Amino acid sequence: TMQRLTFVHRETPTAVPHSVRFPNPDRQGRAAGKNPTMSAAAANVAVIGAGMTGAVCASLLAARGVAVTLFDSGRGPGGRMAQRREVMDDGTELRFDHGAPYFTVSNDEVVRVVGGWEARGLVAEWKAMFACFDRETGKFRDFDKEGTMKKYVGVPGMNSICKSLCQEDGVVSKFGVTIGKMDWLQDRSSWSLASLDGKDLGSFDFVVATDKNIASQKVSGLTGKPPPLDLSVFPHLSAMIQDIPVRPCFALMLAFSEPLAMVPVQGFSFYNSDSLSWAFCDSSKPGRHVPPNSQSWVLRSTTEYASKVIDSMGPRKPSADALAKVAEELFREFQATGLNIPQPIFMKAHRWGGAFPAISIGGDDKCVWEKNMKLAICGDFCASPSVEGAVLSGMSGASKILGCLNLPSGL
Repeated sequence: TMQRLTFVHRETPTAVPHSVRFPNPDRQGRAAGKNPTMSAAAANVAVIGAGMTGAVCASLLAARGVAVTLFDSGRGPGGRMAQRREVMDDGTELRFDHGAPYFTVSNDEVVRVVGGWEARGLVAEWKAMFACFDRETGKFRDFDKEGTMKKYVGVPGMNSICKSLCQEDGVVSKFGVTIGKMDWLQDRSSWSLASLDGKDLGSFDFVVATDKNIASQKVSGLTGKPPPLDLSVFPHLSAMIQDIPVRPCFALMLAFSEPLAMVPVQGFSFYNSDSLSWAFCDSSKPGRHVPPNSQSWVLRSTTEYASKVIDSMGPRKPSADALAKVAEELFREFQATGLNIPQPIFMKAHRWGGAFPAISIGGDDKCVWEKNMKLAICGDFCASPSVEGAVLSGMSGASKILGCLNLPSGL
């Protein structure tokens, strides 16, 4: 059966009527000649990570008049809600949603939020046919088994939501910045942050950390330095957040000069495949820029395949040659379906080594909240490993901080 899907350069913001943005009672209060809430005006929050959790949390805080600085090590927002831009030799530009292919929602609060995004043109429903492909029989089955739930995609890319939220009033976004150290200053009741290269990033009243490796020794293997959060300050958190298990995978981005004529659906999961988990026709999504005479697909490997490959190549960033070998192996499996898959005009693999959590640690709160030290640890790893889980955790983190500031936390 189709598995539940989990998991996005700053550009000109989408033109949006102000009336459909998150409400800002403090801004409305100033317009009416009233003083803004002092605790909100004075509060300064750092949000680490500009994926869905961080972007939602930052936006909700800023909408209540809280000053937010958002840090992300990437070139732009999105995390797993990402869109990959590739340019072919002839100058043709291709774009792939190589993280989350789509998302579904069931929680009433998230349904309301997504409805607002839809009204702003940030998301659209992906109305397409989906199925399961049995590798052994060579046949499709279970057509549209998930058809009861709407599938949403960002427009024009999965990163559109995070991009827009990170550009809202009151959010200062700093990309290409990796947090190297976060120190709790007890005498000042605030946090001091520094980048990986030792640059002082300022002091903050609250911190929202959306990176599940914020206290993991895995960081040391990649950077040669201790993780940003020193767990000796939070000994009771050690067992919970030190080593959150993950489900690694590879994404294979493919572009063809013709449609896949023998594939009757826009997306399908694999049954009885050792290396492929699912495949989606990216270019069939609404609002996509698709070059003439091309069709693009994104395939996802199984966790088992990715684990074996990563065990042999190590945790560091894979070389281009290593990724090319993965791409060839996964594409051979795609061709072996007997679906008459032609040679692609573009092919590249991407490794998601530790992005997808295997467990949830946040309990009913959907975040880990340290009130005495004004720290919220949020992410889909605290709620459920899905886009909806990420949204819920970001909302929860914002709610905890707004509660401390005696501000309303409702949408």
